[in-house]
Amino acid sequence: MIKITFMGAGSTVFAKNVLGDTMLCDSFHTCEIALYDIDKQRLEDSEMMLHAVNKNCNQDRAVIKTYLGVENRKEALRGANFVVNAIQVGGYEPCTVIDFEVPKKYGLRQTIGDTLGIGGIFRALRTIPVLREFAEDMAEVCPNAWFLNYTNPMAMLSGFMQRYTPIKTVGLCHSVQVCTPDLLDSLDIPKEGVTDFIAGINHMAWLLEVRDKDGNDLYPLIREKAIKMNEEKKHGNMVRHEYIRRLGYYCTESSEHNAEYNAFFIKPNYPELIEKFNIPLDEYPRRCVKQIKDWEKQREELFAGGTITHERSKEYASHIMEAMVTNRPYKIGGNVINHGLITNLPSDACVEVPCLVDASGVSPTYVGALPLQLAAMNMTNINVQLLTIEAAVTGKKEHIYHAAMMDPVTSTNLSIDDIVAMCDELIEAHKAAGFPVL
Repeated sequence: MIKITFMGAGSTVFAKNVLGDTMLCDSFHTCEIALYDIDKQRLEDSEMMLHAVNKNCNQDRAVIKTYLGVENRKEALRGANFVVNAIQVGGYEPCTVIDFEVPKKYGLRQTIGDTLGIGGIFRALRTIPVLREFAEDMAEVCPNAWFLNYTNPMAMLSGFMQRYTPIKTVGLCHSVQVCTPDLLDSLDIPKEGVTDFIAGINHMAWLLEVRDKDGNDLYPLIREKAIKMNEEKKHGNMVRHEYIRRLGYYCTESSEHNAEYNAFFIKPNYPELIEKFNIPLDEYPRRCVKQIKDWEKQREELFAGGTITHERSKEYASHIMEAMVTNRPYKIGGNVINHGLITNLPSDACVEVPCLVDASGVSPTYVGALPLQLAAMNMTNINVQLLTIEAAVTGKKEHIYHAAMMDPVTSTNLSIDDIVAMCDELIEAHKAAGFPVL
């Protein structure tokens, strides 16, 4: 029997998508599903929901078990073939609040703060120690399992697992598979039969090629329409459309994310840029507050009085597991260590490239050199990612400073002295909250 362990199973909606998808696959009707979390109520919610999906969509054939708390983690992992990771260490309170409120004291603003920037750095620093424990447990009780990482900051966490543990790991994001369809829909360009090629790094992978069903290059039309849209109205994708205008290419992740991945938009001397490019500062805390407030209503809607059903989502996880078990190849956009795949990015960077999945595992595609301006943009993020991993592995505080100093938004807004002082305050705040980062 195939065993799938879901770490962070209290992420109820996401667990429904990934595990609901899995139960719809012929290869996994009778699988064992191990749900692991440290939050008792959320774990019980997910268990109840998945039992309903199993009953309504899978004739109750899957075996679902729950494991609560660190003391039961090893048993949750024991014998797993696949481990899906969706944990959030520190949650909204206290850690996300710390990540946003301490930098504000220094005049540093963020939008999402989960992938790059000072928020991304500290989210990685408090998560990597937990992943190290996961890896140690997996090496003992399921050494051949694949670790499917969905947790941000994707490149930092996946890069750590791939470089410093023996666990087979691939990082997975939602943005690659929806990048081109969503762009074409927003610009009223037909998407039927369109092909694309995407490569770069997580949340800043580039739509390098996009062609219609007859093989014609769609970029000239995309550029024309995207620039015109930015000139005519406010909308939620203005940063990425400005990328098209200035860099020539579109990227995978949303504008609210990309606004804080560079030094172009959140600038102390140009506050008008926030309004001009419709940048939602403090967006992630607002989402968290709303999600917490609305959870009971969402919970009722999700369970639908026990009549809950499921249709296969766009998530990669079930397709990856199915391809590995059946040896039927499947193409994904995966996060893997570079090792020469993108020739003008560092070899030890975690890159997002097309990968073929089958029984032999995950086989990345050679990309070659990115257009120089795109590689340069990626490097500003990779510098932070590699230095953050270095800080986590060595335990050296100076590498936390280095990572923050190299971050585009942080260095644009703060002096070096303020960066160091802010990092020290964040280190102490996380320690006081019970989440030491060193």
